[in-house]
Amino acid sequence: MGRAFEYRKAAKMKRWGTMSRVFPKLGKIITMAAKEGGMDPDMNPKLRTAILNAKAQNMPKDNIDAAIKRAAAKDAADIKELTYDVKAVHGVQMIVECATDNNTRTVANVKAILARNGGEMLTSGSLNFMFTRKCVFLFNKTEDMDLEEIELELIDFGLEEIEEDIEPQETGDDINIVRVYGDFTAFGELSKALEDMNIEVKKATLEYIANTPVELNDEQMEEIDTLIDKLEDDEDVQNVFTNIS
Repeated sequence: MGRAFEYRKAAKMKRWGTMSRVFPKLGKIITMAAKEGGMDPDMNPKLRTAILNAKAQNMPKDNIDAAIKRAAAKDAADIKELTYDVKAVHGVQMIVECATDNNTRTVANVKAILARNGGEMLTSGSLNFMFTRKCVFLFNKTEDMDLEEIELELIDFGLEEIEEDIEPQETGDDINIVRVYGDFTAFGELSKALEDMNIEVKKATLEYIANTPVELNDEQMEEIDTLIDKLEDDEDVQNVFTNIS
């Protein structure tokens, strides 16, 4: 995604925290995972991952526990995951992931945001050929880590790529990190392999990565950022993936 993207992402997460919007979004994912596979994280890898990602965003334990308990409530909402293919300006394509208990509301809201910001919703599956779904694991790089050894160890578990990068911090003291990529079907095996290697994963996600990224100038990027911000401000939108380099 690039360093500039990471800085924009960090700024967005800070804004989300200020607006108290990120915790409800994370809570939905935790509730869905608990409802689907059980409320015990040790027996439910999807829930374990959802909790891991929530902790990475400093979600309080009380909020996490409450989200898990909601899965067992008799009146718990039936939350579904939806994916929308989107065409924006400047040749930008997007895949918008949502979690909602009201499909009609969500699609209407997303379409309204797109209409006001120069985008349009495409037929489902239209962008399948433009993106590849990957599992992505992120962890801090320590001094004693040998990335070549880690790569050799993980190849048998579905590793496709490993890269070292820098994660921007609000304090200015950037952190050296490592990202591990694999096909989305290898999520479970790679997760278990990293755990067995005693590597503390900070974040584990499934992402849509562009096969042919496009470059934008600052003015175009500002216009696209506005659309992304509007989409991500919607309570049902979980992730917005783009083909921007």
